[in-house]
Amino acid sequence: METLQIIIPLVIFVLLVIPVGKYLYKVSTFEKHFGNGFFDIIDNFIYRICGIKKGEEMTWKQYILSIIAVNAVMAALGYLILRTQSLHFLNPNKVGGMEQSLTFNTVISFITNTNLQDYSGESGVSYLSQMTVMTFMMFTSAATGFAAALAFMRGIIGRNKTLGNFFVDLTRVITRVLLPLSVIVTLLLVAQGVPQTLTGTHTVTTIEGKLQDIALGPVATLESIKHIGTNGGGFFGANSAHPFENPTPITNLIEMLSMMLLPGAVVYTFGLMLKNKKQGWAIFAAMGILFLLVLPICYSSEKAGNPALAHIGLNQLMGNMEGKEVRFGIPQSALFTTVTTAFTTGTVNNMHDSLTPLGGLVPLFNMMLNVTFGGKGVGFMNMIMYAILTVFLCGLMVGRTPEFLSKKLEGREIKLIALAIIIHPFLILMFSALALIIPQGVAGITNPGFHGLTQVVYQFASSAANNGSGFEGIADNTIFWNTATGIVMFLGRYLSMIILIAVAGSLASKKAIPATAGTFKTDNAMFSITLVVIVLIIGALTFLPAIALGPIAEHLTLIR
Repeated sequence: METLQIIIPLVIFVLLVIPVGKYLYKVSTFEKHFGNGFFDIIDNFIYRICGIKKGEEMTWKQYILSIIAVNAVMAALGYLILRTQSLHFLNPNKVGGMEQSLTFNTVISFITNTNLQDYSGESGVSYLSQMTVMTFMMFTSAATGFAAALAFMRGIIGRNKTLGNFFVDLTRVITRVLLPLSVIVTLLLVAQGVPQTLTGTHTVTTIEGKLQDIALGPVATLESIKHIGTNGGGFFGANSAHPFENPTPITNLIEMLSMMLLPGAVVYTFGLMLKNKKQGWAIFAAMGILFLLVLPICYSSEKAGNPALAHIGLNQLMGNMEGKEVRFGIPQSALFTTVTTAFTTGTVNNMHDSLTPLGGLVPLFNMMLNVTFGGKGVGFMNMIMYAILTVFLCGLMVGRTPEFLSKKLEGREIKLIALAIIIHPFLILMFSALALIIPQGVAGITNPGFHGLTQVVYQFASSAANNGSGFEGIADNTIFWNTATGIVMFLGRYLSMIILIAVAGSLASKKAIPATAGTFKTDNAMFSITLVVIVLIIGALTFLPAIALGPIAEHLTLIR
């Protein structure tokens, strides 16, 4: 019966991908769809007051500059709001202004769709901040990633030099996708007992006669976009392990499906835009294989129990329940852990620091690869990056000029792809090394040995992948950790996005080449398998030393 708790959510996910993917296709291609007239009224009003020219197309450079400009303005406003929290009118708990380095980290975290939190949600920010900074940026950061993915698709598929209009894409994604889905999920969560109120903290008397503060707030609205937008920041410090954020197995299922739905559907949308569903399914299959390769490792490792606890005589028949909620157990905890890091959401329903070494290896490896579905559009872009590299390598093997989607791949594209691939491991490994040699970094490491190394690498992998989950053993609310992870989050988000849109712009300007008998097919099972192998080889070559010195060494030590 336990395996059904894993199989059923995955089956529902696959069934939902097709209808949602078709809807996303209609939204992204401006075709008529359900509620089109109603949404047109809203969108046209926004275009009018913002001065957006709906029919104006952008080059790849204009698209990138628009992304940077919009995000910079929102970051500045968010910084101001967090620094002046003590003046807020929706502040019943009298929360003070946020410290400078923490404000920097928090704003960068939420603007980049990372939502790494070095503060405790229920006590660190006011209700106004929760709604105008956290919840608002959850919409805009998700929509930005989605818009970038749409521009990327148009570039690698299209026949002209323009990639669409960022402001139009941003508006349509929010009004037609994120907002409607958030309303639905919010109502479902409220029905299951998730709070949605503006009242302050309640002080109650416990059965032991002691006083306890019960934090409340507009939780359900944040929870919905938190998962739909693959954001991950929790209203409470305990995130989705908190009973007010995730009270029942039903809410657990809703939250998992919410974070899986759009990243999976966008791959199907790609096949529809290309007029080749097989190509979309080939990419989806590669992502699915990577996901299914690691899921059993996490589940079996946690099910086997904790060797360290077994050595001191504690019964491990229930598995490794340390850091897990009884209402979810091993199956739903292992699935949630794998999903939240494969889809780069970062929300957690259990303490990742308490996972077994091999169980903790799975979320770490997912973030290191950063291609297994990923967040809103970004994971798809990263997988296409590897697909282009796969075609290039296969072309070299047979002595043919590599082609992808009827476009010839040349030195400019491959150099940009190589740069984009290098950036991710560079940020993780270089900043991890920095934290291990600088006293301010070492001071935040609370665990010695192999586990301490894993904590450090996990923190920067989570930041670079814009995931936001953490081992939570790091004493991270310091100037060093706030600044270092803030820089990694910023570079991990925007450098790869800029480079890949540049690749799309380069391909968009090229003429399509007719397919011949010698054209390397990229829409079959062979390509999917080859793509998986390339991803694993590059991932292993890059990260194996860090993995060997961290979770693998810790596992070997425990089983001796």
